[in-house]
Amino acid sequence: MTATEKICPNGHTYYKSSDCPTCPVCEQKRKPKEGFLSLLSAPARRALEHEGITTVQQLSNFTEKEILKLHGIGPASLPKLRAALEAKRLSFKGQ
Repeated sequence: MTATEKICPNGHTYYKSSDCPTCPVCEQKRKPKEGFLSLLSAPARRALEHEGITTVQQLSNFTEKEILKLHGIGPASLPKLRAALEAKRLSFKGQ
């Protein structure tokens, strides 16, 4: 699949080979400067935000299995999420 030129509503030009409409320039601007969401990739961050999970306290209400089922979250995200929970003396639900 070849990359095609796209322009986001904010006027940024970018190339993508998928149908994903997410502008990488806009995503970089949206990335938090601090907090556990700043440690994650954009797809993982969006997956959590889509579920309303924006704090480690909210994250602790879910099991690892539930988090892994979210589109955009992969096994590589779990160590970062575990570390963020442990830093606040929390853990995933049921652990």
